[in-house]
Amino acid sequence: MASLDSVSIAILLGAVLVMAGILSSLLALRFGAPLLLMFLLIGMLAGDSGPGQPRFDDVRLTYLVGSVSLALILFDGGLKTRFQSIRTVLAPSMLLATVGVLLTALITAPVAKYALDLNWVEALLVGAVVASTDAAAVFLLVHAQGLRLRPRVGATLEVESGTNDPFAVFLTLALVKLISVGGTSIWHVAMEFSQEVALGALIGVVGGRLVVLALNRVALPQGLHAPFVCTAALVIFGMSQIAHASGFLAVYLAGIIIGNRPTRAHNSVVAFLDAATWLAQIVMFVLLGLLVSPQRLLGSMLPAVGVALVLMLVARPVAVFLCLAPFRFNWREKMFVAWVGLRGAVAIFLASIPMLVELPKAYLYFDVAFVVVIISLLLQGWTLAFAARKLHVALPRTDKGPRRIELDLPGQLEQQPVGYAVRPKSLYLKRGLIPSWSKPTLVIRDQRILSPAEAEPVAAGDYIYLLAPPEKAESLDRFFVDMPPSTAPDPHLLGDFMVLGDITLGDLANIYGVSVDPDQAALTLADYFDVHLDHAPTVGATLPLDTIVLVARSLGGGRVNVVGLRLPEDEVPAVRLTPGGKLKRKTAAIWASLAGY
Repeated sequence: MASLDSVSIAILLGAVLVMAGILSSLLALRFGAPLLLMFLLIGMLAGDSGPGQPRFDDVRLTYLVGSVSLALILFDGGLKTRFQSIRTVLAPSMLLATVGVLLTALITAPVAKYALDLNWVEALLVGAVVASTDAAAVFLLVHAQGLRLRPRVGATLEVESGTNDPFAVFLTLALVKLISVGGTSIWHVAMEFSQEVALGALIGVVGGRLVVLALNRVALPQGLHAPFVCTAALVIFGMSQIAHASGFLAVYLAGIIIGNRPTRAHNSVVAFLDAATWLAQIVMFVLLGLLVSPQRLLGSMLPAVGVALVLMLVARPVAVFLCLAPFRFNWREKMFVAWVGLRGAVAIFLASIPMLVELPKAYLYFDVAFVVVIISLLLQGWTLAFAARKLHVALPRTDKGPRRIELDLPGQLEQQPVGYAVRPKSLYLKRGLIPSWSKPTLVIRDQRILSPAEAEPVAAGDYIYLLAPPEKAESLDRFFVDMPPSTAPDPHLLGDFMVLGDITLGDLANIYGVSVDPDQAALTLADYFDVHLDHAPTVGATLPLDTIVLVARSLGGGRVNVVGLRLPEDEVPAVRLTPGGKLKRKTAAIWASLAGY
């Protein structure tokens, strides 16, 4: 019976710790503190420095929980990553995730060698352990404080965070193997890394496609789609690891494949994984905190602080500026990307690997990594919003986004219901506009369900549901937020073939002799862009109108206010290119796409 009681006590204490981690998030958000720091502190307080001084030293369990947690976190990150964001920032992100991690480790190693009295390989292992970033914590803090990063900066950090973990894990394992087994050639290490990346990418892509196929072909009972996807991600991770491939890269790519294809129960899968990743982070950080001994930390505190400061103030900035030099990032964006190098889950998880294989000085690596993470969360985590504003990489949030409700239609992949509260100053209410690819289906008013015809005219405070393609649902948001004040267009932009955005299609047809649909004749040019674009209008966006092409030349208040007219006679005749010229143009286009120009 005593053994049963001990199991019950372990369950109780574990549940209490996780609940304390969840409740601590309220305190962290209230004071702007990094959440991961709170989870670590709870683990430390529950360990041998807390009441009762319980001793926890199960490194194997910690490594198992950390592996599963990181796999789920990376899979969830991939699931929410759009192909468009990867395509535009792939080159800089991949450089930061590979060359950047290596440079960070190399620059940190000399400080670790002399501060901690290590040999060069051991010092490089310290650098590898703390070299990768935890951008998930960055976005949590930035969003909690009401900031929006510039799209290119945010996308670069997002892709880097999903792709730098596999390289950091490989580098750490290679150095651990070098210390424990013996020497190996650089050529062998490079070949092994290439094999892990190639095989991990193959397993991830194939596994992701198989999961999509199974989701759409197999009629699972309601509620089992999300657990199926979650366990499928762990199957992909486990298979990759057994095949000596990069399991972390495999699950990230599988998440991208699944998240960018229409699947059944997509919204329930995303909601389930949100909860699963939160729980994974809490459990992992509490366990890592339990492994820490404050008394042991004191012996390596000062050298570890030196390593942390060099890492944050020298190694990461130098690596970022060198990696982003070939790309058109300004110095403010580079400075912010450098400062955003938060250390978190991965650093402490990697530091547990030397402990697992019982390397000499294993606890030293762990303690140094722990101190680095604490200092990084304190200094960088608490100043992220300030840095974003001062470096002008944060776009102001003039209004909170609308609360969008997405539902799944069983057996339907092409359309999904999306619901919004109708705001008094929204584009939908003021202009009656919705995109051509969406259709109102019902309106809820005073707890009554009405058809769109019965609800006419829709009033502020109503709740409206529309059908829209899943990949375009987010683009509906701009029709249901309060419109910012419009601004007058620059008069210098107006000319013979430039017109104001408030000109109606009917007036344009009378002037230029183009044919327009009579039902759309009363629409202004700004309305026409809002209705027919799949995304928010941007300068340079084009739409065909009979024989001419409308080009957005200027925006005001989020809407087109100056439109250029590209007439048929303006078209430039095609120039015949030589094969060499075609190759040069194609290469330039691919590079511009990858670099985000």
